[in-house]
Amino acid sequence: MKTAEDFLNGQIILIDKPLHWTSFQAVNKMKYALINKVGLPKKFKIGHAGTLDPLASGLLLVCTGKFTKKITELQGQAKEYTGTFYIGATTPSYDLETEIDQTFDSSHIDEKLIYETVNQFLGEIDQKPPIFSAIKKEGVRLYEHARAGETVEIASRKTTIHEFEITRIALPEIDFRVVCSKGTYIRSLAYDFGIAMKTGSHLTVLRRTKIGDYDVNNAVDITMFEQSLLQ
Repeated sequence: MKTAEDFLNGQIILIDKPLHWTSFQAVNKMKYALINKVGLPKKFKIGHAGTLDPLASGLLLVCTGKFTKKITELQGQAKEYTGTFYIGATTPSYDLETEIDQTFDSSHIDEKLIYETVNQFLGEIDQKPPIFSAIKKEGVRLYEHARAGETVEIASRKTTIHEFEITRIALPEIDFRVVCSKGTYIRSLAYDFGIAMKTGSHLTVLRRTKIGDYDVNNAVDITMFEQSLLQ
C-alpha cells in the first residue's frame, strides 16, 4: 500500500476513464480519495497529462506530487486511439454531442475507396480543430462561440498521423486504430475522412488505448483505484 509520502514524492497513475466523465471529474474524484483515505494535504499537486472528452473512454495519465513536472513531457508523446466513424452523416460537433445536421449519399463507397482514403491522411496533415472544442479564440473557448450560434474562423494546424488502420468495415460504420501526435482531433479526422470520400462522417465511438509506452491494459478504473487505497 502506497503512503502519503509516496504520492507526494510522485506517482504516475494509469486510469481507465469511463464514458461520460470529464477528465476533471476523474482527477477530482482521485484527489478527494487521496485526501480522505491516505491523508494527503488538501492542496497537494495532482493533474492529468491530456484531456479526454466526456464521450471518449480510455487511458488517462494522472500525475501526483513532484511528478506533475512530467505532465508536459507526457502530453507530447504519441497517442493511440480506437473507435468508429459513422459514414453518410455529419454533426456540428463531429461526434454524438450534437444531433445529425446533414445526411449524404454513400452508395459509392467501397473497401477500395476507404483504403485509398486512409493513405491520404498518413504523415503530416493540416487539420482544423472542431468548433465544439476547448481551444480559445480571443479569450473565449470555441464551444462557447458554437453554443451561442456565433461563426468564428478557425486556423488549421499541423498534426501527424503515424499509423491509420481500418479494423472493421460494416457500412455505415468503419472501425479504426490511429496513432497520432499531440494535438490531433480524432473528431476532425472523422469529419475530414468523410469529405475526402465525398460524403459525410462523424465519430460515434472513441477510446484512447496508449500514450507513449503507457497502455490502457495496465490501467485501473476509478473504483479500483479507490479500493487500492484501503488495502
